[in-house]
Amino acid sequence: MSSPDPQVRAARNRSTPAAARGPVVAVTGAASGIGALLAERLAASDEIKQVVAIDERRGDCAAAQWHILDVRDPAIAEKLRGADVVVHLALDLDLESDPAARTAYNVRGTQTVLTAAAAAGVHRVVLCTSAMVYGALEDNDLPLSEDAELRGTAEATGVGDLLEIERLARRAPRAHPGLNVTVLRPAVLVGGTDTALTRYFESPRLLVVAGSRPVWQFCHVQDLCSALEYAVLEKAEGELAVGCDGWLEQEEVEELSGIRRMELPSTVALGAAARLHRIGLTPSPAGDLAYTMYPWVVSGTALHDAGWRPQWTNEEVLAELLEEVSGRHTVAGRRLGRKDATAAGAAGATVALLGAAAVVRRARRRRGI
Repeated sequence: MSSPDPQVRAARNRSTPAAARGPVVAVTGAASGIGALLAERLAASDEIKQVVAIDERRGDCAAAQWHILDVRDPAIAEKLRGADVVVHLALDLDLESDPAARTAYNVRGTQTVLTAAAAAGVHRVVLCTSAMVYGALEDNDLPLSEDAELRGTAEATGVGDLLEIERLARRAPRAHPGLNVTVLRPAVLVGGTDTALTRYFESPRLLVVAGSRPVWQFCHVQDLCSALEYAVLEKAEGELAVGCDGWLEQEEVEELSGIRRMELPSTVALGAAARLHRIGLTPSPAGDLAYTMYPWVVSGTALHDAGWRPQWTNEEVLAELLEEVSGRHTVAGRRLGRKDATAAGAAGATVALLGAAAVVRRARRRRGI
C-alpha cells in the first residue's frame, strides 16, 4: 500500500487540531538507510504531528524539518527541543569502517543523544541495536525471550558497540529521571543492508561448521520500521525483539536458495577466519562466524502482545535477500570482482583464501613471529 503524498498529508494536518495529531518525533540518521525509511513513514502518518530529521547531510524527506549536524555535537540538544520522542538511528555498522572510529562514533553519539534528549525535555528515546546482543550459543533457548541474558561478545562486528549502547539505555532512566528508553533488537536485517550475515548469501557455497546447528530468522527493514513506529506511539515499550515468525533450518535455507553447503571442521573454519581477518584479507572477525553456527532466534512476544505482527515471512525475506545479492561474489566475507570469482570457481576462492592464511602462518612461524 502506498503512503499518502506528503503535500496531501500536510494540507490535511493543517485542518486538524494540533493536540490530536500526536507527537513530534526526531529521527537521527534520517538521510539514509532505516532512518530515511522511518522518516518517510512517520511523515506520512496521521498519528505524527511533525518529523524532525537530523543527519550530517540533508535527505529526501521533504515533509520533515531538517537539521544538519553530527549527533556527537552537544548542540543537538537545542535541535531536540520541542520533540516528544527521539529515534536514534545514526549508527555506523559498516564492515569496512575502522573499528576504533566506529566505536567512538556509535558510543559517543548515543551518549550525546541520550543526554541531549533529557536536557531538551524529551520523554522517550527509542534505540535500535540487534538480536545479536543475545549471543549465538549452542545452549540458547529456541526461541529466546526478550528478557534472556545478553551473552553477546565484542568478538563480532559491531556487537561490542551494541552491548555498550544497551548498557547506556539501561542506565539512562536512572541518570535522567523521567526519560523513558525503548530498545529494539531486530534479527538478521534485510532490505538494502550490507552485513557479514547478508554477505554469507553472496558466497558460491554456504559455509557450514561441522557439528553446528545453524538456524535462520530474518527481519525485513519495513517490519523494523513498523515496529519502531509502534515504539514511537507508545504502543510497546521496554526491550523489544523484532523478526519474522519462526525460523528456517539450514537445510531449508539451502533448498530455498539452491546454494549448496561446504562443510569444514570448526578448528579449520574458526582458525582460518581469525587468521584471514588478522592479516587483513577479510573484514569479518572470527566472532561473526558464530552467528552462522548457533541459534539466536527471538520470540518477539512483547511486540506480539501489543498487537504488532510482521508482514514478511522468513521465506519471503530470504527470497528478497537472494535477489539483492545476485551478481555479487563474496568469499569468507571478502567481496570479489566478477573476474576473480569466475577464475576461482565455485569453491576455489575459499580454498585460495584458506591457503593464503596457511602460507602466512607458516611464514610467520619461520620468522619466529
